[in-house]
Amino acid sequence: MENSRFLECLASDFDRLRAVASSDLTAAVPSCPGWTVTDLTRHVGEVYLHKTLAMREGAEPDPWPPRELASEEPFVLLDRAYAGLVGEFAARNPGDFAGSWYTPDRTVGFWIRRMAQETAVHRIDAELAAGEPVTPVPDDLAVDGVDELLHVFVAYAVAEWGQYFTGILSGSPGRTYVLRTNGAAWRVRTGPGLFAVERGRDVDGPADVTIGGPPSALLRWVWNRDAAGESNGVTVEGSPEAVGELRRCIVTATQ
Repeated sequence: MENSRFLECLASDFDRLRAVASSDLTAAVPSCPGWTVTDLTRHVGEVYLHKTLAMREGAEPDPWPPRELASEEPFVLLDRAYAGLVGEFAARNPGDFAGSWYTPDRTVGFWIRRMAQETAVHRIDAELAAGEPVTPVPDDLAVDGVDELLHVFVAYAVAEWGQYFTGILSGSPGRTYVLRTNGAAWRVRTGPGLFAVERGRDVDGPADVTIGGPPSALLRWVWNRDAAGESNGVTVEGSPEAVGELRRCIVTATQ
């Protein structure tokens, strides 16, 4: 996807998130246990501020967040943070250096993509909290989001911080997963210390687990954003134990 497309999606999802969140700040967010919409709104604002400083200062600020943010009204914080984020994007080139935990791509473009995907997922959270129908994520953004989660979050985390996955993967017999959606497919191989991802339009060979569905539905499945009792359009074939291994890797990598 082009950076201009990511920015277009970011703006659309931010507007939707803000509109839906304003209906009830006290509502529980079912996809983020323990959070209310106030917590969700504040989190998104704090993330935007954090990434703005990562670009401006060349390093991600730590510790975070500053204590004074806790006293700021949630929508004031959210609006201020979003304005600063898009202003920083506009002032820089996508290839400019930016601080990032993801060492293969420490650029402004990495944060453009990441913030578009972050906002899409949290917009879904806001809709679920409000009890409103979830707006489908555009196909191109959803396919990119599945790819980002598998490569940037899980595969990278297992390679860099493998100790956090020892309890999940050390006893793995070695499994293969295939995820499919419109025009894209991924083959994932796991094993002790291993989470390898291959992407292509098609991936051949047997798999222990196959997961497929429309792009938006698949994105929601991998991010665990399905609503309780909802028919999500995703089919999952394979043993619960094998599916659980994949799910635990994703949860550990994204916490």
